[in-house]
Amino acid sequence: MHGAALVPQAVAIVNIVRRFRVMRMFHYFADQVDVPTVPGYEAGDRWHGAPMASTAKTKSRETTLDQETTILSGETSGISAADKVADTILRGIRSGIFVPGQHLLEPDLTRRLNISRGSLREALKHLAAAGIVTLNKFRGAYIATLDLKSVLDLLETLEPLARLAARLAAKHCDTDRKRRRMTAAAQAIDEASRSHNRSLYLEERRNFYATMIEIGGNRELERAMPLSRTDLFRAQVESIQSTTQRRRHEMGYGKIAKAILDQDAAAADRAMARHFAGTRRTMAELPENAFPTFEI
Repeated sequence: MHGAALVPQAVAIVNIVRRFRVMRMFHYFADQVDVPTVPGYEAGDRWHGAPMASTAKTKSRETTLDQETTILSGETSGISAADKVADTILRGIRSGIFVPGQHLLEPDLTRRLNISRGSLREALKHLAAAGIVTLNKFRGAYIATLDLKSVLDLLETLEPLARLAARLAAKHCDTDRKRRRMTAAAQAIDEASRSHNRSLYLEERRNFYATMIEIGGNRELERAMPLSRTDLFRAQVESIQSTTQRRRHEMGYGKIAKAILDQDAAAADRAMARHFAGTRRTMAELPENAFPTFEI
C-alpha cells in the first residue's frame, strides 16, 4: 500500500520535469526568434510563412527551417558582403522569415551569412537609409514598421511611377516573348493568391512589377520606384486583410496585365490608378491596430 501511494507522487514529479523542459525549449526559441507582437502574426511566423487565409484548406509552401537556411545563404555569390546582407533581409521579408518590428540579432545573422560584424553593420546602415531597417543605439536593429501616414505617403510616391511603368509596358509589349512574359507574371500572381501562400504572393507581386518595368524599357524606373519599402508595407498588412480585400488587390494585377497585352496605354494607366485607389480603400478599412502610431 505504501508503494502504491507513491505512484501518483512519482507521476506528478515526472509531469513537472516535462513541463520544465518544454518551458526551457520555449524560452530558447523565443530568444532565438525574438518576434514582436504584430497584428496578423503569430509566434510561429518567424519560421513558417503565414498563410493569407487561416481557414484555407489548400496546401501552402511553408518556409521550413531548411528553406530558411537556403534563403539566408542563397544565391548571392559575386556581390559584396553588405549587398549580400541587404538582399537576404529583403528576400526574408517577402518570404515571411523576417516580419515588421522584428529584432535582428547580430550573432545569428553573422553566423548564418558567414560575414563579419562590420559588414553586417554596414549593410544595416544602408537598409536604414532606405527605410527598411530601424536602428536603435541601445537596442540594435529592427525590421521597420510603417504607420498609416508612412503607408499613404509611400502610395502617393509610388503611384505616378507605377502608372508610368504600366503605360510604357503597354506601348512596348509588341513581341510574342514580351506578351508571354506578361501573361506568365499575371498568372503567377493569380495562382499564388488562390493557393493562399502569402510569401509566394509577395514574391510574384514583385516579379510582376519587374516584368512590367523590363517590358517598358526604362531602366531608371527600377531605381526610382520604392519597391523594397513597398515589400515591407505589403508584408505588414498582407496577413491581416480580409479575403475580399485580398481578392480586390489580386484582381487589379489581372486588369493591368490585360491592358498591357492589348497595348492600350491609356487603359493601363487607368487600371493602375484604380489599383492604387483600391489599396487606399483597403487601408481605410483595416482596424486601427493594423498600424502603430509611430515607427519602431
